[in-house]
Amino acid sequence: MSVAIRCATEADAAVLSALSTACFIEAFGHLYEQDDLQAFLQEAHSQEAWQKLLGNPHYATWIAGDADEALGYATAGTCGLPHADVRAEDGELKRIYLRKQLQNGGWGGKLFQVAMDWLERDGPRTLWIGVWSQNLGAQRFYARHGFEQVGEYEFPVGRVRDLEFILRRQARYA
Repeated sequence: MSVAIRCATEADAAVLSALSTACFIEAFGHLYEQDDLQAFLQEAHSQEAWQKLLGNPHYATWIAGDADEALGYATAGTCGLPHADVRAEDGELKRIYLRKQLQNGGWGGKLFQVAMDWLERDGPRTLWIGVWSQNLGAQRFYARHGFEQVGEYEFPVGRVRDLEFILRRQARYA
């Protein structure tokens, strides 16, 4: 398999809807009742939601895949996490997901780095990530990249409210 990463465009809304839905179900689908899961997917992962996000110049999304299939993605942009210290100029890694067949091959790290580079394209700034409190592997990964837990909030999936940790990495100056 020859995998590459490319920047998504508005024409990728349907691909990203299908990919993000599949990734979320693989990772977390077993945690929710079907009606809660479907309500969340329709709100956050629909083609319309992706068209809106892809059309917003304050966000960027990258797709990892081969010529036949999109297998992972990352989205970054303006920070929207509910923390008192968030400033307008801060950035956030919004989402990063890989299909199972692309996991453990370094592609998550590559997508992460592309997003971090984009977020800091105009120079260092404070970066944020929201991560599920039970996703210990992701928390360890982010800690290795300088992110520290500074808060928590409830993330709605239908009627369910998941505990999410808010992670922050202060601006790094050389």
